[in-house]
Amino acid sequence: MSSSSAAASVPGAAPADALRRNRIISSKLYFDVPGSKAPVVYSTAYDIAFLGIEKMHPFDSSKWGRICRFLTKEGHLEKNRVVEPLEASREDLLVVHTEAYLNSLKSSFRVAAIVEVPPLTLMPNWLVQQRLLYPFRKQVGGSILSAKLALERGWAINVGGGFHHCSAEEGGGFCAYADISLCIQFAFVRLDISRVMIIDLDAHQGNGHEKDFANDGRVYILDMYNAGIYPFDHAAKRYIDQKIELISGTETDDYLDQLDKALKVAQTRFQAQLIIYNAGTDILDGDPLGNLKISPEGVVIRDEKVFRFAKDQNIPLVMMTSGGYMKSSARVIADSVTNLSQKDLIQLGSQPE
Repeated sequence: MSSSSAAASVPGAAPADALRRNRIISSKLYFDVPGSKAPVVYSTAYDIAFLGIEKMHPFDSSKWGRICRFLTKEGHLEKNRVVEPLEASREDLLVVHTEAYLNSLKSSFRVAAIVEVPPLTLMPNWLVQQRLLYPFRKQVGGSILSAKLALERGWAINVGGGFHHCSAEEGGGFCAYADISLCIQFAFVRLDISRVMIIDLDAHQGNGHEKDFANDGRVYILDMYNAGIYPFDHAAKRYIDQKIELISGTETDDYLDQLDKALKVAQTRFQAQLIIYNAGTDILDGDPLGNLKISPEGVVIRDEKVFRFAKDQNIPLVMMTSGGYMKSSARVIADSVTNLSQKDLIQLGSQPE
């Protein structure tokens, strides 16, 4: 079912759907990327530096830049091959978010609650917008553009994004914008696809996109997460098509075994035209928020399994880096991307024009 016909079947939904469609069509976030670039999306604007206040949250707010520096310094990816996205504008964000929600971000108090950094409450909002929300909006632009790149090249990696706790009307868990939902809505309209699979392997339940696509048959959600940690969103769990609930302390072999079984089931249940892979590294052993015990090698194997799952079925895949709260996360992600390249699941070199 197309998004327009879906809207037509709901009384009063058609004007809202037409407005959403117009916003998507007039957006500048999709642009042509030359073949000389790799489908790896990143901007130095992703990284958050905020008078040291960012250190009050366990998230490594320079993770994204460190991933790229590892890849470029070690010769796996040339700096000039990285794609710089545009910032998502207010009109872009309104494709999913309500006016009321976006207006609420003009309150530093509200933003402080969403990102779990109380001192932000005391900061002027213009500074919060510039130092925190602008980097997030750049990452949203990256997630949206990555779907277009994936359709063109077979895969794309946004070195940021994956804000899976944010829904149309509510942020939380360090997630202020619903980039996964936005990415998919843009893909429905601009890429003319109608079947998307979300594979969410962050340690936490992806309650934001689950609420946004509640009862939407075009989106199939596979979510494998630690059920004993945040967000405990039982309402959102009803909208997970394939739920794999882990217990705290789950180790690598068990984790990978459960993933293998889950992917086999997903393959028989849903024929996707695009996969959104939320590849959080907060599953790593020692992560202060994930409470799982997956080795760095286990994360590399996990990513390889998901990319192979997509490649075997010839389904374009977008990877987002999502959660990961240890300094070692950047190294593990860079090693994983390098492994994907060595296994010929991605190509970091230039393509012919």
